[in-house]
Amino acid sequence: MCHVLIIEDEALIALDLQEMLSTVGATTFDFAETEREAVDAARAHRPDIIMSDVMLREGTGPKAVAAIQGEMGPLPVIFITATPESCTACDPPAIVLGKPVVNATVRHAFRMLAPS
Repeated sequence: MCHVLIIEDEALIALDLQEMLSTVGATTFDFAETEREAVDAARAHRPDIIMSDVMLREGTGPKAVAAIQGEMGPLPVIFITATPESCTACDPPAIVLGKPVVNATVRHAFRMLAPS
């Protein structure tokens, strides 16, 4: 079982990610559109992996991830963003994929980081 937190403020992209990841082992999902929603969702159900956009409607994905990891420790992260250059200093290191995403690339990144 693999629980994924998808932090994305565009609903169609979030649903596309859910569909992609369902085919490679993700079994449950939580969705967040803002930094605060992401932290609250992670507190309610600890994710096994986080998929996050960088720029959100309110706040940023990297700040949400940092807050979550500050409480829960290191978790695997895949950033999917139209601004990959803004993730160069993400800590801990994460996989960074540029938008538009390619299904095979997302699935490959997920397989690399997902718990077995």
